[in-house]
Amino acid sequence: MATSATPRAWSVAALATRRHYFPALFVLLFALSLAAFWDNLVTDVHQPSNGDPKMLVHAFFAASWMLTLVVQSAFIRAGNVRLHRRLGTAGFIAAVGVTLSTLYLFVAKWKGWALMEPEVKANRLLLPAFAIFILLAYRNRRRPEIHKRLVLAGTLFLLEPILARLYDPYLVPVLPDAVNRWDAVAYLVYLAGTWSAFYLSLFVYDWLVLRRIHPVSLTGFAMAIALNALAYLG
Repeated sequence: MATSATPRAWSVAALATRRHYFPALFVLLFALSLAAFWDNLVTDVHQPSNGDPKMLVHAFFAASWMLTLVVQSAFIRAGNVRLHRRLGTAGFIAAVGVTLSTLYLFVAKWKGWALMEPEVKANRLLLPAFAIFILLAYRNRRRPEIHKRLVLAGTLFLLEPILARLYDPYLVPVLPDAVNRWDAVAYLVYLAGTWSAFYLSLFVYDWLVLRRIHPVSLTGFAMAIALNALAYLG
């Protein structure tokens, strides 16, 4: 009986994972984004960046992209593929806006490659990767297994600014003093660990649903590692 139940239990887990994973993960990413920029939205609305047009344009497109992920994954979960595809172009436009507005910020704040912090270098390398993955996702919009993984992997390339905004106000106050003395190392461990946790969850999803790790998942993880290594070691 145990032998016959095991495939059935695996099938139930796979079905539940397929149905809930992407909607839940995109809701989590959206919630993290809100928490990261809560000061801009609620607690410190008069800060200078809130009156900077280039920052406002970037914030609009970034928020639109994250909200689009939540809405589009909810449509798929509800079985409304037609509406999901109808709004797909709007989502692609939001991604283009994220790319161009972020690129403008990079140009406006350019001080020379050698003067940049490693995480800033990494973000400059990861932006083209985001653009490429989202373009490939749009071109593969009729191939859902590829499409959704490209969208997620591309979005994870933009994770560092969100994690950076979460670290000081939410984690530093609760970390032991011994950890905070090694702030740069602690932040790097936090960054790498969180990034890896997201990809690990994707690998688990792949294994439950496909019984293998999808090539897009592996490619996204490898690119994240390679581009961050290039920024931190180069």
